[in-house]
Amino acid sequence: MHDDHDHAPTNEHDDGPPGEFEIMSRAIQELMEEKGHVTADAIRQTMELYEEEYLYRGPKVIARAWSDPAFKAHLLEDGKAACAEMGIDLETDLLIAVENTPDTHNLIVCTLCSCYPRALLGMPPTWYKSRNYRSRVVHEPRAVLKEFGTTLADDVTIRVHDSNADMRYVVIPMRPEGTDKMSEQQLTDIISRDHLVGVSMPKV
Repeated sequence: MHDDHDHAPTNEHDDGPPGEFEIMSRAIQELMEEKGHVTADAIRQTMELYEEEYLYRGPKVIARAWSDPAFKAHLLEDGKAACAEMGIDLETDLLIAVENTPDTHNLIVCTLCSCYPRALLGMPPTWYKSRNYRSRVVHEPRAVLKEFGTTLADDVTIRVHDSNADMRYVVIPMRPEGTDKMSEQQLTDIISRDHLVGVSMPKV
């Protein structure tokens, strides 16, 4: 699989103090550790699992959707149930799959914090959680996409989808030309997390 972008949109990093949700998350973690409900080592192991295993689940789901029209239809109809069919138990009540077409490009954000289908894509990258991305992508999505190297024609409609605690999104990118004879594993290898958030598009 190709690595996700290490860069982020211009001025991505926040220079201010931690946000409300980050402070709350840290406080809850410290309280649970103090009461003995969880250990720092257990949290570390869970984080490693998100990066080592979960990061690759989303690409596998999309590769199957590209290869199997019936599964793709199921994914578009009920994303959570389709993932469960592949043995993936999502943490959210609702997963909505949105499909890119020659006329429409989809982009995912969480404007409040960093809600994101972790069980499919691993931990959200730093740029996804940044205040800069969360605010700008709603108002100037084309400019943000260009910073990721994605330039769309003026007649392509960009739809920005806002995730929340109960509802997450995943993008089904357009399958690149020249991949008709690729196996599902080969297709998986050309898909990255950035493609499933919508900031870039897969290429052969």
